[in-house]
Amino acid sequence: MRIAIAQIITGRDLGQNLELLEDYARKAKDGGAELVVFPEASMRAFGNSLVDIAEPLDGPWAQRVRALASELGIVIVAGMFTPGRNADGSPNGKVRNTLLVTGPGVETSYDKIHLFDAFGFAESDTVDPGTDPVTFDAGGLTFGLGTCYDVRFPALFTANALRGADVNIVCASWGAGPGKVEQWELLTRARAVDTTTFVLACGQGDPATIGREQKGSAPTGVGHSAVISPFGAPLDSLEGEPGLLFADLDPDVVKEARTTLPVLANRVEF
Repeated sequence: MRIAIAQIITGRDLGQNLELLEDYARKAKDGGAELVVFPEASMRAFGNSLVDIAEPLDGPWAQRVRALASELGIVIVAGMFTPGRNADGSPNGKVRNTLLVTGPGVETSYDKIHLFDAFGFAESDTVDPGTDPVTFDAGGLTFGLGTCYDVRFPALFTANALRGADVNIVCASWGAGPGKVEQWELLTRARAVDTTTFVLACGQGDPATIGREQKGSAPTGVGHSAVISPFGAPLDSLEGEPGLLFADLDPDVVKEARTTLPVLANRVEF
């Protein structure tokens, strides 16, 4: 299956972000991709208000993405924000950090489970956590989902693999700082080896590469998106600038990895 990773840099304007998403989705389709992955916060970049633009999965932003996926005949994975809810279903003034997955024969979503309360940032102040792993099938492969800070928690990716995932997708808007790019690269490669899955690591590009001034401490992206093999080897990667990666994923490579390195079969519960 041919896939694409779209390393974009979103901003405040939802319409402009949709235009960016459409442009890259069309390029992905022209390149032969059956699935294209966009980063976390594709709807609106962090550092901007989120509650006022959060919408349900059948709202106008998601419907535009859904219509584009249908028109192009491609599966799109993109980060958006949905309204947070109390146990009784009433609004609670927060959002959920959601990955929308839509396209031919595919319709699902994942709410980020592990919230980024680290490095002086408190995502839980404004975001509700999800609760359940999510996988989906496309192009003869099974994909698991994760978002940004999730990548520091191996159990989620193992859970995806035990649910049949051949590929784990990590969508991020990674925070900048000393050693942070190295951590991103280390963690994404580790999750591939942990689970003997391909990892599609899709991050927001570095805003500095397009001359955008960093304001505040919001995690707005460092780039370094990559396609990683089930043996943990980077097959292709980007630097900080916006760009599009293509890769052909062969399920036989996953089978080979799980025969050679049967960590899932050998694992012990404690």
